[in-house]
Amino acid sequence: MPHIKINNTDIYYEDSAPDEQQKPVMLFAHGLLWNTRLFKNQVEHFKDDYRCIAFDFRGQGKSQITKDGYDMDTLADDAIELLNTLNVDSCHYVGLSMGGFVGQRVAIKRPDLLNTLTLIDTSADAEDLENVPGYKKLLMAIRLLGMKRVSKKVMPIMFGATFLADKTQKAARKEWLSVLQTNRKGGVVKATTGVIERKGILDQLGHITTPTLIIVGDEDVATPYSKAERMHFGIKSSKLAVIKGSGHTSTVEAPDAVNKVMSKFLASQSQSQS
Repeated sequence: MPHIKINNTDIYYEDSAPDEQQKPVMLFAHGLLWNTRLFKNQVEHFKDDYRCIAFDFRGQGKSQITKDGYDMDTLADDAIELLNTLNVDSCHYVGLSMGGFVGQRVAIKRPDLLNTLTLIDTSADAEDLENVPGYKKLLMAIRLLGMKRVSKKVMPIMFGATFLADKTQKAARKEWLSVLQTNRKGGVVKATTGVIERKGILDQLGHITTPTLIIVGDEDVATPYSKAERMHFGIKSSKLAVIKGSGHTSTVEAPDAVNKVMSKFLASQSQSQS
């Protein structure tokens, strides 16, 4: 799959149907420490009806590690420029966690580019002050020891108790732990700093006019239900869905439930526009 030059950065992306211009586009933006694989179940589910494009944010996955540009506004500009460079006039944006931070900013900056906005396990708040010391401590450990040594400590942040305790998910846990361990230290430090230092945009949510679906796992400890509810109250006519038995990575922990909720939402929007 290709890289593309966006804002002086080589961005890696995957496109399920690059030659099919008639299909509606679904753009997938991953969470911190992940990559395009985060949405493999969603791409598989939707690719017959949508042109699914997933990309790695700068510094993560297979995209270039740059000196700067890890604040959420610059990452939103990257997503916008990706669509422009691929000649995509509009899309259904799907963002999880950090991808959701970025998606809200895209919706505010360029509402003309979005048909719908799906926000999964994310927030419009700044990082909680009580979390910052712990994350900075984690960053220091990554700098000193590397991602592999600290990856197991990250798992309870990323996944809910049900997934972590489920014996049938042992192979999946091993797979996603391995994905965490592939992160490059320099990119992780820069991207995590961008997330920790992000500004809240709760007061700007009234500017979002895109039809919006908010999904949250009921075991999400990183961006819990209260944060999803604040987005729901802030974004006019948004829909809110809770995924039972899922933590901060619902696309992996409960892919069928997420796909079902998304399909129902997209179908309702299609009907309202027809």
